[in-house]
Parts: sequence; structure tokens; C-alpha cells
Amino acid sequence: MTLDTQAPVSYRWTSRVAVQLTVLAAAAFTYVTAELLPVGALPAIATDLDVSEALVATLLASYALVAAVTTVPLVRLTAHWPRRRTLLITLVCLTGSQLISALAPNFTVLAGGRMLCALTHGLMWSVIAPIGARLVPATHAGRATTAVYVGTGLALVVGNPLTAAMSELWGWRAAVVAVTVAAAAVTLAARAVLPSMAIAADAGDSVGRRKRHHHNSRLMALSVLTLIGVTGHFIAYTFIVVIIRDVVGVHGPQLAGLLAAFGIAGLIGMTSMARPLDQWPKAAVLGCLLALAGALAALTALALDARAGVLALGVGVAAIVVWGAASTALPPMLQAVAMRCAPQDPDGASGLYVTAFQVGIMAGSLVGGLLYVHAGVETMIAVSTALVVVALTGVAGTRGIFDANVKM
Repeated sequence: MTLDTQAPVSYRWTSRVAVQLTVLAAAAFTYVTAELLPVGALPAIATDLDVSEALVATLLASYALVAAVTTVPLVRLTAHWPRRRTLLITLVCLTGSQLISALAPNFTVLAGGRMLCALTHGLMWSVIAPIGARLVPATHAGRATTAVYVGTGLALVVGNPLTAAMSELWGWRAAVVAVTVAAAAVTLAARAVLPSMAIAADAGDSVGRRKRHHHNSRLMALSVLTLIGVTGHFIAYTFIVVIIRDVVGVHGPQLAGLLAAFGIAGLIGMTSMARPLDQWPKAAVLGCLLALAGALAALTALALDARAGVLALGVGVAAIVVWGAASTALPPMLQAVAMRCAPQDPDGASGLYVTAFQVGIMAGSLVGGLLYVHAGVETMIAVSTALVVVALTGVAGTRGIFDANVKM
């Protein structure tokens, strides 16, 4: 699949394209809700299956590991398949995995069911953004990618709180059943509204180019910067509840409200940066990284200065909101840039980007845990800030990666 880099500047989305992008966003929403469901349902799962909460927490790390390892091989394996078929297979796997999880008699079966979903997680993210970009001219690819990623933001604001509440009221299995039904509905909708998107006859050439992605200096540089930035973000984000509670000083229902504000700010940030992403991609990415670095730096300062007060509380709340807006806006930006770095093979480029992102999640979670236990929350946030600054410096010093019509 190739992105058209010579599309007209003037373009208006049709209602059909809007529906198609909505279905893609719904797929992203369902996938992310399923991925993060154990966070809100952790106590309920541990009690029901008679295992420790620490063991249930490994469901997230193992999920990210499997996704990181399988993404690139599966992208290569499915290179000749029509894009809709590939997406449908990932959605079928999602539906099956949730059904297995809902019926799981023990933790081993639950973990196995989630692994089925994790196997195709990276593949789904590798094709869903290119599908969205292919539905519109290249001048609107960033906006289409952002529209797809709105599903991720909604999963954080609506999906995960909703499944957490369902787990508390009716048990975690009821929450998983709801995700199963949603996944099945999205699968049917995708089959009905998305075009087949068959791969062109010269797909063999694209496969060959995919194998040479490691020679694409722009794409490799972007992937490394993504890895550094995501690692920095997740070092702190893994313990965001601890940061809100112990650093910002917000507790109880107000803590949940600030978490919701984090997610809402992310949705606003993501949608507001869609047009700048298409017009000034480097400036947009730099602006978000600068905001993220500033927010984490402010939280580092608060962690080092234990004095409480109205000013400190205001700064902390503002930092959390800015953190949410910047960190949620960055993923669609970076994936859109990755596809521009390899317009003749956006799926393969997305696969490499997704792999870097997943490795960053794992590294950030592991490093964050070690720093929190052995060095304290202050050092943990400081290291997170430093890595984001490294990514910011790297982006500022790059040339060509963020051009609107980059070609290999």
C-alpha cells in the first residue's frame, strides 16, 4: 500500500469517510479498553481467581512484550493481504480472546486468552492508521490518523472507567463480556463499511523495501526517538496515581477527577493538533514534547519541595492536565510521521514504530518500578523528565524526518 503524496490541498470529507473513520476509532477504542481492563478490575480478578494482585499486574507487562515481539513478523506475513482482511483478523482475535477471558476458570487460561489479543495488537496498530490515511488525500493523512486515535483517548476517559465500574458492581467477567460484545459489533461494522483495500500487483517490491527499513535513516531515527520518549513518559505514567496522591496532594474522589481531567485534556490536545500535524509536523511534535517536558519538570520540582500550599496544588494540577494533553497528542503525530518516512510502505513503517512504542512501554514500566522502589518518586520523575528532554533535543536536531512529503 502506498500513500499518495500528490493529493490536492482542497478536500472535504464525505459522510462515508466519516463513518469509516468512526469505525476505525471504535476498533482502537475497543482494543485499548481490552488491553487496560485489568488495571481497573485488578482487585476483582485477584479475588475471583484467588491470586495475588501483583500476579494480575503482570498481565499488562506480558501483553506489551508479546505485542512488541510479534508486530514486525506479522506485518511481513500479512504484507500481501488486503488491508481490511488483516484488520478483520485482528478484530476476530480480539473478540475470541475476550470470550476466552470471560469464561476463564483460572489465571492461566485468562493469561492465555489475553495473549491471543496481544499477538495481533501490534498488527492492528500497524494497519489501522495506514487504512485511515488511505481513505483521504495525503494532505489530510495527519487528521485521519488523529481521528483514529480519538478511540484511544476515549478508551482512557470512558472505556477504562466504565469497565472498572462494571467490575465493582457486577464482577470483572461482566466487564469482559461487554468488551466481547463491543469487539464483535466493531468487527461486523468494519466488514460492512470498509473497502477491501487490496494490495497492488507490485506488492512484492514493497515487501522487499520493508526488509530494508533498517536502511531508512529517517525512520530508524524516528523509531529511536520514539523509544526514548515513550520510555520517559511511561517511567512516570506507570505511577501517575502515586504522583497525583503524594506529589500533587490530591486524594479520594478528587484523584479520580484529576485522572479524568488528564484524559479529557488528552482528547482536546489530540484533536486540536490534528491540523497543525498536517501543516507543520515538526513544530507540532516539538510543541508537544516541550509541553510534556515542562509538565514533568514542574512535577519534579514539586516532588523535591515537600511544602504544600495552594500554589503548589495549582501547579501540580496544571502539570497533570498539560501532561495529559501533550502525551496523548504525540502518538498519532509520530505514527503519521513514520508513514511519511516510508510512503511506499506505510504498514511496514507503522510496524517498526509500534514495536518501538511497545518496547518503550515495557522499558518505562520496568525502569519506573525500579526507580520508585530504590530511589524514590523524586528521582523517578526526574529521570522521566530527562529522557523526554533527550527526545525533544533529538527532534529539534533532526532534518528531513518531519517534511510533509518525505520519500526514501
